[in-house]
Amino acid sequence: QVQLVESGGGLVQAGGSLRLSCAASGRTLSMYAMGWFRQTPGKEREFVGRINRSGGSTYYADSVKGRFTISRDNTRNTVYLQMNSLKPEDTAVYYCAATELYAYAPRPSQYDYWGQGTQVTVSS
Repeated sequence: QVQLVESGGGLVQAGGSLRLSCAASGRTLSMYAMGWFRQTPGKEREFVGRINRSGGSTYYADSVKGRFTISRDNTRNTVYLQMNSLKPEDTAVYYCAATELYAYAPRPSQYDYWGQGTQVTVSS
């Protein structure tokens, strides 16, 4: 098993930036493709993007493409979500997730392990 802990959330003004981190323990992170999701109250968990095991391939939702970047440092067992040009509609709880089975995984059901989430609030 792998345990995931997100950090780096907070309050930022529109147009600002935040970098979220997802630290893994228990098993080496290089065994997993990683995804980022977000959720607001009353809505389903939304796919933000994902990165493959080596970090050589990423894929993003259209809503964040060109503004968000996912990277990983397998030597530090950490995945990052760099968020630039933030908008109020980016406000959500952000989750990282790990999947051992899927290389391309836009659905929450494809992930085996989840962090507890970190709140991102973007003020207008």
